Amino acid sequence: MARLSRWLFDREAGSAPAATLLIRLIVGWVFIASGLIKFLYPNQGAGRFAKLGVPAPDILAPFIGTVEIVAGTLLVLGLLTRLAAIPLIADMVVAIATSKLPLLTGPGPEPVSAAPQTGFWAFAYQARLDMTLLLAALFLLIVGAGAWSVDAWLARRSQGQAQDSPPSWASR
Repeated sequence: MARLSRWLFDREAGSAPAATLLIRLIVGWVFIASGLIKFLYPNQGAGRFAKLGVPAPDILAPFIGTVEIVAGTLLVLGLLTRLAAIPLIADMVVAIATSKLPLLTGPGPEPVSAAPQTGFWAFAYQARLDMTLLLAALFLLIVGAGAWSVDAWLARRSQGQAQDSPPSWASR
């Protein structure tokens, strides 16, 4: 458990390339926008959740919107990136299961304006953004924030302080 915790909160983000910033920015931005939309437009928040059959839509929509805004902001900053990716991965799995998978066997809970409207290609087309976000969040969970992140900056800063400070026995 301690090993998992160290990996999850690891600020040594140097193993991921600096270009990881690009993935963090787009994934974070999409989740921030998605979360804000849930508050700004009732038909995309509680109304959409009710249409999908989600229980307690008036409670869950604002909760999910808040999670998306907070975790998306953490991704953009590169702060606690691995930890922030976890609820976003769960968010995408639930979104795919509730709104996209039903298209495989018939009309889904939401109207589909594009052809085809049912079957594998309807699922593939309608789930393309959800699958992209799911895989990108999984990528960030695996590799971390990257070299251009608050996590990496904090790690460099703490390493510099550790090298500059006297050994703990010298301060006694």
